[in-house]
Amino acid sequence: MADPWLTIIGLGEDGPQSLSTASRASLAGAEVVFGGPRHLALVEAGERGRPWPVPFDIAPVLEHRGRRVVVLASGDPFWFGAGGSLMAHLAPGDWVSHPAPSSFQLAANRLGWRLEEVQCLGLHASPFDRLRPVLGRGVRAICTLRDGAAVAELAAWLAANGHPNARLTVLERLGGPLERISRGLPDGPIGAPVSAAIEATDPGLPRAGGLPDALFDHDGQITKRPVRALTLSALAPRVGELLWDIGAGSGSVGIEWLLAGGARVEALEADPARAERARGNVAAFGLSHRHRLTEARAPEGLERLPPPDAVFVGGGASEALLARLWEVMPEGARLVLNAVTLETEALVLDWSARVGGNLLRVELSEPAAIGRKRGWRAALPILQWSVVR
Repeated sequence: MADPWLTIIGLGEDGPQSLSTASRASLAGAEVVFGGPRHLALVEAGERGRPWPVPFDIAPVLEHRGRRVVVLASGDPFWFGAGGSLMAHLAPGDWVSHPAPSSFQLAANRLGWRLEEVQCLGLHASPFDRLRPVLGRGVRAICTLRDGAAVAELAAWLAANGHPNARLTVLERLGGPLERISRGLPDGPIGAPVSAAIEATDPGLPRAGGLPDALFDHDGQITKRPVRALTLSALAPRVGELLWDIGAGSGSVGIEWLLAGGARVEALEADPARAERARGNVAAFGLSHRHRLTEARAPEGLERLPPPDAVFVGGGASEALLARLWEVMPEGARLVLNAVTLETEALVLDWSARVGGNLLRVELSEPAAIGRKRGWRAALPILQWSVVR
């Protein structure tokens, strides 16, 4: 990194006066300066200034490779900033970064919150639904927002999504002469950059596997709550892992995989209506950025998917599907299959005899009306097969 062509500079609301000597030198020697209009105005970039394109794109920066280029970002460029977007296209010797205090750091210091105990989310370009898996009684969160209008939108989202009693603090233009901090929605226009601090007082989502079925939009094609809990236990999600959800239905198993710590889901669903419903459920939980659904049947739809750490087959299975899965699953990958029909059960029994694994028969009953009294109504039994490749 002796002579990098790109310098990434974190800029605060107080402009260049708090920049380090190295940042000032890079800015003075830059041929081209990229940033938002506010950043370019703060440093008086003049004719050297290049505003970010809308929608955001790093291609113009890369076109100037080899020249003296500066990229301006708010606060810490690697905390929901442009730095992370640029890294996939740069070599280690191409760049150097000079961060400033981030919006999250400034907000935590103004509020007296321990930052290590706070959830930090960049919602300036992401849906508010990202908050749904995070918020719960006692949780504190700091969120960057798109602009002043987004503050009222966030308050409305909280009220409509189970957190009407959340305490909201609005933090405008932190670190500069126009800084303002308001408890609740402030009067008048709200200046950007703006962040919101949330103190949740209402219950959030349960953390145990097996969420209530009512939390998912479905047409009856859903792995029911008790079976889903057993399925998640068998799938054993771990941080960083990828699940193939074959026959996604409502998407409930994939959603709970992500909520339990799994990193990503690749789902297959052949029915267009169910596929759309599953996408809606995933979006409602704020997980669309970690879940991809392909409208296709298996095994054909498995081609070109990244190797899984675990596979769930929730609907019907076939000899062709299991044979293909056994070919493409890497060693150590886990397969869980829930069989309902006699035909699928026979297939599972045959495969378990050949390759091993664990079998679990699940028989559940729920109360149902019998005249003016109640009795037990049995659901169809399920044979669950779990095996490690």
